[in-house]
Amino acid sequence: MNLEQASQNNLKFILEGIGNHLKVANRGLLDPNDYDLNKYDDLKMMYDMIKQKGNLSALEAQAFLDELREVRKN
Repeated sequence: MNLEQASQNNLKFILEGIGNHLKVANRGLLDPNDYDLNKYDDLKMMYDMIKQKGNLSALEAQAFLDELREVRKN
């Protein structure tokens, strides 16, 4: 899968990956319909950082969740 291309399928894949890695219980926060594709690069960067970092502290995980809330559509 080429995640360099912004698409709804890639957005869904990235959000699912972020949710799985952060062990998000409330998956409503990760509904792809709540995100604009113009924010895809920001989300991809977060996904890459999470994957590269591996284990996250509770504070780091919370920071990523806060950032997700910021890029969601209002």
